[in-house]
Amino acid sequence: MDVKKIVLLVGALLIAGVTAIMAKNMFSGASAPEAQATPQQAPQGPEVLVATRTLPVGTIIDAEAFRYQPWPQGLVQDAYFARGEGGADPQSLIGTVVRSEITAGQPLTQGAIVRPGERGFLAAALGPGMRAVTVGVSATSGVAGFVFPGDRVDLVLTQEVEGGGEGPPLRASETIVRNIRVLAVDQRLNSRDENGNQVAQTVSTITFEATPKIAEKIAVAQTIGQLSLSLRSLADNNAELERAIASGEVTVPAGQDPRAERQLLLQIASRPIDNNPTYTVGAEVSRFQRSTVPSRARGNNESNAGRQAPSGIAAAPSQPVGPVVRIARGNNVTVVPVGGR
Repeated sequence: MDVKKIVLLVGALLIAGVTAIMAKNMFSGASAPEAQATPQQAPQGPEVLVATRTLPVGTIIDAEAFRYQPWPQGLVQDAYFARGEGGADPQSLIGTVVRSEITAGQPLTQGAIVRPGERGFLAAALGPGMRAVTVGVSATSGVAGFVFPGDRVDLVLTQEVEGGGEGPPLRASETIVRNIRVLAVDQRLNSRDENGNQVAQTVSTITFEATPKIAEKIAVAQTIGQLSLSLRSLADNNAELERAIASGEVTVPAGQDPRAERQLLLQIASRPIDNNPTYTVGAEVSRFQRSTVPSRARGNNESNAGRQAPSGIAAAPSQPVGPVVRIARGNNVTVVPVGGR
């Protein structure tokens, strides 16, 4: 090969290599700068506690009910809960009760809440027209301490019906009240520890929020037999509401304010229910238990004439002796001896 051509080829290769290196250095030096996160500055000015949602009268405040929000310096009042020295610890507000309604975004004030131990504390936790009634429970009847203030439960009455005859009594349980709200466990409206966690504790008494009529029923039920609690699921309230609307018990007005309609539906879904009770007798649990009230003995007809079986439970007829007349009134059968020659 010609020497001149070889020199030209080597020179071209050198020039190409130098050009590539220079281009690489130029592009690497002109790369885009890395994005740097700007630290978020702390809000300037005062911060006060505001409600994260509407808190009606009687609401038991929890940790999700409020948060800090910046507030104009000139609009901060002494009754507000401000962050910083001299301000109240937010954890100390958990378990307090709303005395006057607080709308979403409105600051919490000293006069809008009442603390445990203060005068009118339990009365503030009650809704309009409601009453507080206390029931004694044990570790088994109280769901092993897993019932907390604000939960909703069903009340189940277990009793023995002696009847008027021989044989073992009829054992039966009946759900007398559904969807009743727990106000307090023992003397506490808050079952959280110092870290804000709920802790199950064995308790001896539970206080409920009930209507005056339901309070009377609970008082009588405690003298009849043993009351047990049945903890309800959070989804049951919507199911009860849908059932009430479908059955015609609740009529939703048309053309109303959606917020007012939603408030109405929430009130309906949170009310206790004492109609359409359900019951279970011993024979439904064990084949060796009774399904009816013991029959009356012949000699006790007069003394037991006023006693009747509970509603929905048929009494077993007595054995006829001689000529008798059987009179059936619904599920009740009365045997009247007529004598004979």
